[in-house]
Amino acid sequence: MLTLSTIRTNPEGVIAALAKRNLDVRPAMELLLALNEQRRRIQTESEALQAEANRLAKEIGGLMREGHKDQAEAMKSQTAEIKAKIQGFAGELESLEGQEREQLLRLPNMPHESVPRGKSAEDNEVVAEWSPDWTLAENAVPHWDLAERFKLIDFERGVKVSGAGFPFYTGQGARLQRGLIQFFLDRNTAAGYLEIQPPHLVNAASGYGTGQLPDKDGQMYYMGEDQLYAIPTAEVPVTNMLRDEILPEADLPVRLTAYSPCFRREAGSYGKDVRGLNRLHQFDKVEIVCVERPDRSYERLDEMVEHVAALLRDLELPYRVLRLCGGDMGFTAALTYDFEVWSAAQERWLEVSSVSNFETFQCNRLMLRYRSEEDGKPHLAHSLNGSSLALPRVVAALLENNQSHEGIRIPKALVPYTGFEWIR
Repeated sequence: MLTLSTIRTNPEGVIAALAKRNLDVRPAMELLLALNEQRRRIQTESEALQAEANRLAKEIGGLMREGHKDQAEAMKSQTAEIKAKIQGFAGELESLEGQEREQLLRLPNMPHESVPRGKSAEDNEVVAEWSPDWTLAENAVPHWDLAERFKLIDFERGVKVSGAGFPFYTGQGARLQRGLIQFFLDRNTAAGYLEIQPPHLVNAASGYGTGQLPDKDGQMYYMGEDQLYAIPTAEVPVTNMLRDEILPEADLPVRLTAYSPCFRREAGSYGKDVRGLNRLHQFDKVEIVCVERPDRSYERLDEMVEHVAALLRDLELPYRVLRLCGGDMGFTAALTYDFEVWSAAQERWLEVSSVSNFETFQCNRLMLRYRSEEDGKPHLAHSLNGSSLALPRVVAALLENNQSHEGIRIPKALVPYTGFEWIR
């Protein structure tokens, strides 16, 4: 979340930055600053009363030692009144602090200066494109038809067992999934990321720590009896591993990678754009997470973007990279690059990865800091993450783009992981 010091020292700058997200936060900012002013005033009064109580306590001790018991008892009554006022202030301060935090939690991150203005995905900037030399087969069909023809994915039985958006992967389809997961993990660990196997359920504190709560509350599956959330991405448990910790500067950057299933309610998603693997309630994804010093975090972001691009080139998938505009960027991000692969049979771009720098936004919520070697003090770190990669739309593009009259060709880099060169 945004820090109170940033808001108090430069409220107009924060308002102007969030306007890039097409948000008018002036009323929320005014309320927050009013709450903060009230809390600071009461805090000052409470501290002054506490100082007076401490002074009287010393004076009472002196009077008792000198035998002036009556005067001491009179002062004790005065001290009791002061303590009662302090206790009343404590309740007010707790309430105001809660209201302040609630307002702060609902303010999104400030966009980086390079983020373009815009209201929707149509305003995103294409910053890179790549395509192999390939030709789509004649009479190409979308992946849901291929999945049925080659018995790779059973959507209908998934509906019977769980509902729409929970498919079964079968035969070579299941092996393709498993192979892709291992391929991504191997490439990530070779690039210096430590593999983590995270829990798939998290508590509310973890959701607040990485910013899914309260922003995405309605999009997460919640188990009320245990007060746990099914994770929407491995980013949540992996980043929260370091919550409330102070890392030695020498340990930075921390690079972590994890595979997990992801669970998203995706409420309100209907129509042709969500058919087949285009949008699911449960899907597999491999994630990369990085924690770094603020002055190096954008260098790490560039490295992560290139890493994801290299994975897509190895899979021989045409892709483009977009810098998201303010109106299309996620709640927690300062700067986000989206990767989209070309789905030839559907003739549309499919998002397969988002790589973001959150700067201090998540780390402030997580109280994730590093101890500077220069001044010995703890400072907020920067956190970053990226999909490396999300499987469903990668699989959709692989099936569609590589179909031919002979079957579906597996990209060369993936063959050692699948154990077969063709789906037939």
